[in-house]
Amino acid sequence: MRRLLFALGIAGVAIAPGHAQDAASGEKIFAQCRACHQIGSTAKNAVGPVLNGLFGRKAGTIEGYAYSPANKSSGITWDEATFREYIKDPKAKIPGTKMIYPGLKDEKRIDDLIAYLKQFDTAGNKAADITMDGRKLAAAD
Repeated sequence: MRRLLFALGIAGVAIAPGHAQDAASGEKIFAQCRACHQIGSTAKNAVGPVLNGLFGRKAGTIEGYAYSPANKSSGITWDEATFREYIKDPKAKIPGTKMIYPGLKDEKRIDDLIAYLKQFDTAGNKAADITMDGRKLAAAD
């Protein structure tokens, strides 16, 4: 009986879902990032670079932003795992970065922030938005 309960307990842990990503919550978390970064179709470089199309992009490559030498030479291509490590402690991931943010430690908040950021393509359009000739159309139900 003990073995059965132990096996069921292990199976329950193995199939337990991870954190669900919540882009709406991520938008609220991004509010603290807005002090330095912009995102969306009207975003411009500010204290920090634009974050449109972040995932899949090489670090230090946004046109018109003056990156630190450390960021430019980091060799990083942003993906979820790299961003997670970076956002927890930017100066540890890229020593010499200009980013002064102390870090976001909570995994759920990081999940939600990633969900929010991933919505935006390189032009700053939300992936769920359907456009035609620059006009936003309602998505089909």
